[in-house]
Amino acid sequence: MVTDSHSPSRRPTMTDVAQRAGVSLKTVSRVVNGVQTVDPEMAGRVQEAADELGYRPNFAAAVLRSGARTATIGLLIKDLRNEFYATIAAAVADVARANGFQLITSYSGENADDELEAVQDLCRRRVDGLLIVPTSGDHAGLQKERDLGTPMVFLDRRPEGLDADAVVLDNFAGARAGTGMLLDEGHTRIGILIDTLRMPTMGERLNGVRQAYTDRGLSFDESLVVHNVATPDKAAKRMETILAAEQAPTAFFCGNNRSGVGALRTLWAHGRTEPLVCFDDFHLSDLMPRPVTVIGYDNYALGALGAELLFRRIRGEDFESQTVVLPTRLIRRGTTTDAPHPTSPVNQPTEGIQ
Repeated sequence: MVTDSHSPSRRPTMTDVAQRAGVSLKTVSRVVNGVQTVDPEMAGRVQEAADELGYRPNFAAAVLRSGARTATIGLLIKDLRNEFYATIAAAVADVARANGFQLITSYSGENADDELEAVQDLCRRRVDGLLIVPTSGDHAGLQKERDLGTPMVFLDRRPEGLDADAVVLDNFAGARAGTGMLLDEGHTRIGILIDTLRMPTMGERLNGVRQAYTDRGLSFDESLVVHNVATPDKAAKRMETILAAEQAPTAFFCGNNRSGVGALRTLWAHGRTEPLVCFDDFHLSDLMPRPVTVIGYDNYALGALGAELLFRRIRGEDFESQTVVLPTRLIRRGTTTDAPHPTSPVNQPTEGIQ
């Protein structure tokens, strides 16, 4: 009688299947790998034993032996809790599924060393391609993985020190339009809450703010810029100080939805009605009990276009590295406001996927 060595505490192996079927390990291997010359009766015994034990072939091990594709892609993002990244991940997963691939998602935060380690880990898992929301800093160190055959597409930010495909937002034009709207409404003293300028996106947005002043022949007061506002709590605290100033701004521009949410909390708590423009839409912004204008965009398209570009590379298409720039639009939010702002969209893609 064949002894069942399979333990419920571990996954069954080919050795377990061989013992249950009463055949050699080599025979099980041939059946699992689809060799057609195996005796049908013997192959049936192997399959029956595998089904009884719940055996599943180790796909990753087979790939390592053969060097074949894994039918997986990797996505490296900054913050798993942020709705912006969740939508990107959903879009990438949809495109991967349509191409018969699975998605592995990893997280690195804003640390360049963590990013490199995460990329190397995904490459060790033999993903067929990578989508990366990059940290700030030099990305030349990723060239080695590209040279080894792993195509990469960058999302939301362009890589530095690396010539690679990217899908980004038109941060400059969006901020320029949002600030211009406030200026045209008569607000020349605008408080600016911005995250660290180590993020290229923040620099582009701040430059868009400055350009809106230049367009109208107005001087821009740099003292009204508050830097390194990374969280809603920090934004709320900074707003307390700003509102207490003798000459407080008459309107506000926030560089992302985190600072926007924090600023709105403080304005609401003090019963203040100063207009606010926020780059990035945010959950339930349409239900805000006061007006707010967001600079919106299609972040699902950001992920989907990046994934489609990556699959072109995976299929072996050869073309010059390209950057796809997605448009933004001004949208009036809040329960006391009208429909979306008539000026949207404020710009068009400067370059599309060809």
